[in-house]
Amino acid sequence: MLVAALVGLSVQQPLVWLTSRQGINVGLAVLVFATAVTIAPAALRRLGSSWRRLLAVLVVGVTVLPLLSWTVSRLVAPGSLRDGILTVGLAPCEIASVATTAMAGGEAAFAAGILIGSTLATVALSGLILGFEVGSASVHPWHILLNLVLVVAVPLAAGLTLRAFTPIGTGAEHAAMVTVTVVVACLVALIAAEIRLSSRYVSVTCALILFLAASALIGWGLGRGARRPVSSATLLTTSMRDFAIAAGLAAAAFGPAAAAPLGLYGILVLVWGTAVAGTLRRRQRPGSTPA
Repeated sequence: MLVAALVGLSVQQPLVWLTSRQGINVGLAVLVFATAVTIAPAALRRLGSSWRRLLAVLVVGVTVLPLLSWTVSRLVAPGSLRDGILTVGLAPCEIASVATTAMAGGEAAFAAGILIGSTLATVALSGLILGFEVGSASVHPWHILLNLVLVVAVPLAAGLTLRAFTPIGTGAEHAAMVTVTVVVACLVALIAAEIRLSSRYVSVTCALILFLAASALIGWGLGRGARRPVSSATLLTTSMRDFAIAAGLAAAAFGPAAAAPLGLYGILVLVWGTAVAGTLRRRQRPGSTPA
């Protein structure tokens, strides 16, 4: 992802051209579809025993996290960078959090349920929440809703339906995971191309790190008392918000320039998720100290 970010910063003009022609939305639709194909129906049927905690995580995701991102955005001067940070808390859990949950030895089915539920909540509510937070006539909630339906909800439904009714072999599932990885890297490059490095990015970085730390603390609190696999999934899905969907939301609401901070957030959150997954995995090895 660092390489993709460097490419975006170095080869800006062609990538900015792609972004101005719906490049982020197209990439996002492919990403959501490919991810949905990897979610087995059997995994979703195992969610019944954890539905209360799942619901709690979803409610926090559409109430506390939007308030948190609005709060940290106040650290940045008014403009496109602040607008971009504002959308982080409106995004669903990071698509990659399902993979990092599996890496951590967590409950991947729980993470998949959070992914689907939080994505649908973002589609249904983010435009209205953003319009309320911004209080500006230039933000049109229904335009944002339509955009999210087309680039998130429809590909999600198509991918889940395809997986439910069509046998997917190991090779096809591997190809879908490779597609996810490649598309995430491309999205990082597209979003990074919008970055114009300046002293303002000091406050942007501080705001994003503060958001990441606070959301991790919230995820840890939500997971307390649960079985370790579920608590690991709760921590990762709450603390990792989807930078690509946030970028699509920011671009739809405020224009492509508002997506710039989301590339930086994407790098931070992917590094964070991978590091936490590795730490949690090591704690589960024989001879490790129980949590």
